[in-house]
Amino acid sequence: MSNPETFDVVVIGGGPAGATAANDLAKMGRSVCLLDRAGRIKPCGGAIPPQAMRDFDIPESALAAKVNSARMISPSDRKVDMPIEGGYVGMVDREHFDEWLRERAAGNGATRKTATFDRIERDSDGTAVVHFRPGQERVNGETESVRAKAVIGADGANSFVGKNYVPGYETVKYVSAYHEIVTTPKGADFDGTRCDVYYQGDISPDFYGWVFPHGDTISVGVGTAIPGFSLRSACTELRRRAGLEDAETLRREGAPIPLEPLKVWDNGRDILLAGDAAGCVAPASGEGIYYALACGRLAAEAVDEFCATGNPKALKKARQRFMKAHGKVFWVLGILQKFWYSSDKRRERFVSLCADPDIQYLTWEAYMNKRLVKARPGAHLRIFFKDLAHLLGIASLRKG
Repeated sequence: MSNPETFDVVVIGGGPAGATAANDLAKMGRSVCLLDRAGRIKPCGGAIPPQAMRDFDIPESALAAKVNSARMISPSDRKVDMPIEGGYVGMVDREHFDEWLRERAAGNGATRKTATFDRIERDSDGTAVVHFRPGQERVNGETESVRAKAVIGADGANSFVGKNYVPGYETVKYVSAYHEIVTTPKGADFDGTRCDVYYQGDISPDFYGWVFPHGDTISVGVGTAIPGFSLRSACTELRRRAGLEDAETLRREGAPIPLEPLKVWDNGRDILLAGDAAGCVAPASGEGIYYALACGRLAAEAVDEFCATGNPKALKKARQRFMKAHGKVFWVLGILQKFWYSSDKRRERFVSLCADPDIQYLTWEAYMNKRLVKARPGAHLRIFFKDLAHLLGIASLRKG
């Protein structure tokens, strides 16, 4: 293209972060081009809290299911139920949910292009020229291009944009995740309103396995940062334990999931990372959808300010605002993961803690509303002493 079209912003990647950034920028009146590769589906349990639905105008019709409890399963097979009092957690299938987000962005004015990102070059005045290949191939076929005042790289963990265009970019430690989407057995003894979480070392030596309902389908998945661990074999065993070994397998997906935010999200000029590309996934829980939505919105706000002022310092505000809102939670969850997930003995104690009503209350309140919790009188103090007892190994580990 000798005279490529010019946009205010090109967003590379159409997951929750990229699609939200494109949607918000289009609603702000910015011209936006959203590039997304066809057929890309991230392995994900699919849980989104009510706060995400409120903050990002997600209707209940976008949900595949609602759950009202979680079941924690320990190495000794102890099962601890954690009911949600007066609420629910929404469940989505990423194949359909991400497409809904992209369609919403397009409906609000973003230009969608189904294409594979190829590279960024500069024209004579220094403006970014984004090259892409229609379809899925990175190396074959003719490239097309568009010009962009700013670029948002929302292209996932181990971001190609980050590696090649953000100085100082480092690949963060990540969990390798794998899941299988299976059909929900008809008439089987399966609770479609409960999420099951397996804290068992042979299913995952340092993370967890999950069985999450999506209405007509179920996500059965595992994650680990241990090289050489067979995720597929672990998933097969998890399906057996969950009674889903004979369920029809619809698709299989795997991908890395980062578990700590990057130190730098921008190139100091006109490129900003968002979502998994910026490391915005919560440690311990692996929760990513809410934080990707939040990161996409903050990226949009920062890029809008950059387009208005031309000052690259505006791009840094995305990370600053994200860490101010969520940095403390990420820090605490990181400590929790390193300690409680380190052995089956500690995982057993962790599941035992989950039986405590105070911990259940604070956990669900914090998760569902994404805010600091005003605990019931004395709850924090009681939890402190209970945690101490478990850390010292003097708490009872009775099997449920």
